[in-house]
Amino acid sequence: MTNGRRRAELFVDEERDERLAARTTGDERPMLVDFLKAQRTTLELKCAGLEAELARRSVEPSTLSLLGLVRHLADVERRWFRCVLAGQDVPLRFGSDTNPDGDFDGAAPEPAVIAAAWEAWRAEVAFADRFVAGAPDLDVEGHDGWRGVVSLRWVLVHLVEEYARHNGHADLLRERIDGAIGV
Repeated sequence: MTNGRRRAELFVDEERDERLAARTTGDERPMLVDFLKAQRTTLELKCAGLEAELARRSVEPSTLSLLGLVRHLADVERRWFRCVLAGQDVPLRFGSDTNPDGDFDGAAPEPAVIAAAWEAWRAEVAFADRFVAGAPDLDVEGHDGWRGVVSLRWVLVHLVEEYARHNGHADLLRERIDGAIGV
């Protein structure tokens, strides 16, 4: 037997990993909320302990970075919860029609840019959490110009999928930065 590490190990000690507290039975809404919370927590864990390294690009010519992912997911949360489901007419925080990749392109290793990204992401997560908690059920609907009519249920499932995909990117980005691996 060796003392090697497996990629499937947890990123943090099992005793401290709040992601393991997710419900495995019960009602649909709390379960979906737990899955989304676990994915959000994974993003935070993958970025923990880094500052300027958050803006480090994957490989040229890609602009993919951990900081870009934080900015992107802030816009994703904002778009689906504020714009589509709550019907607010607000612009994205980082991307725009004229700069659709502004979330990644503008991810610079400057303290103010990093702080603004985390502040935006946390604000959008908090709005989404309040929206979900206040919704009468998962059948609340909104209209999206891309997908048409969507339900809160669909948005929650989509956000879990969106975070899971990008957390896979975060795994590789973090390993490239300092060799840290795990889920």
